[in-house]
Amino acid sequence: MAKLTKNRKESLTKFETEKLYSLKEASDVVKNFSKLKFDSSIDLAVNLGVDPKKADQNVRGIVSLPNGTGKDVKVLALVTPDKEDEAKKAGADFVGLDEFLKKIKDGWTDVDVIITMPSVMGKLGPLGKILGPRGLMPNPKTGTVTMNVGKAVEETKAGKIDFKVDKNGTIHVAIGKVSFSSDKIYQNAKEVLDNIVKIKPSSSKGIYMKSIFMSSTMSPGIKIDTNSF
Repeated sequence: MAKLTKNRKESLTKFETEKLYSLKEASDVVKNFSKLKFDSSIDLAVNLGVDPKKADQNVRGIVSLPNGTGKDVKVLALVTPDKEDEAKKAGADFVGLDEFLKKIKDGWTDVDVIITMPSVMGKLGPLGKILGPRGLMPNPKTGTVTMNVGKAVEETKAGKIDFKVDKNGTIHVAIGKVSFSSDKIYQNAKEVLDNIVKIKPSSSKGIYMKSIFMSSTMSPGIKIDTNSF
């Protein structure tokens, strides 16, 4: 059994490990965990009663966090020359096409989100083995393949994120930073959870939200009462 660190032992004294907390209570408690020297992330882990192997239960969605992510999201806009100014004015960190396709082919992936146009997707296909595993492949379902490049860049920089269920039926999503007020953590978390409820597959039977945990980087997870959702 792994040895508990000093910080983790201290964290375990700040809440009841078996108690079901309300989302508001959890948002208050999670701020008291972090003793790290950096502004750690706040994360949600939501286990769903779905079978991800079935296409109609492969839960995936997009949501705009009311208070942003707390992270400076680096955006690459892979666009044709006529769209470059639009992407730059919207705040894209990198803008271009062929030169960046070559950089990616050579192993460069120092971005958080790639936004592109339908006409460019054909060029991205051969880079799927590089972009796919890193979650960087643009997808029309997440709004990252669009002709409205400027709007997509602005929304991403402002806190628009996408999420999807993993092979174990769990959604992991970062919803802010420890430096956020508990109200902002609560608002972001509620937006994500409400969105997950809205997109419940009609074919999912029984309990949909089986468990919800909130944690900060390297902290224990706080159990949240699923009945409120």
